[in-house]
Amino acid sequence: MRLFTEHGFDEVTVGQIAAEAGVSERTFFRYFPSKGEVLWHQFDDEVADLRAAFAAVADDEPMMTAVRRIVVAANRYRAEDIPELRTRMRLISGIPALSAGAGAHYDAWERAVGEFAARRLGTTADDLLPLAVGRTTLAAARAAFDAWLERGDADLTVYLDRALAALARGFSPE
Repeated sequence: MRLFTEHGFDEVTVGQIAAEAGVSERTFFRYFPSKGEVLWHQFDDEVADLRAAFAAVADDEPMMTAVRRIVVAANRYRAEDIPELRTRMRLISGIPALSAGAGAHYDAWERAVGEFAARRLGTTADDLLPLAVGRTTLAAARAAFDAWLERGDADLTVYLDRALAALARGFSPE
């Protein structure tokens, strides 16, 4: 993140990243197919954590209440992690090549939510309603991240909670 911030994403080479990490370029490519993938290094773990949290939801908890609770909880960051998160999110949203590559990662996140919805609805993840739940939840979460990045006046979870509460009530006034 420091290299990207100091020099710009496009100007930083894999060789520079590898040298900073104390590994060879070959070792770098064992872990990441491209330098852009460095920005997603924890995301797969976060998706796995979402799946585990959804698997543990009590049967009597309403579906969207559970989605809101789990997504908000998954996005609680330690104060010392916030600057890196902001940098990562600004890079992903501000560099077209990174934005274009975000789709596969967001699809996995969206699918984790949709699979939970499918179990709750007694259908498959590819049916209309689970797809809609996954995609609208992702859209609300991304809007919350964008507002948080722009304003930075509150904890990210405040934005997520507001957006997901609005989604759950069909965006009708409180």
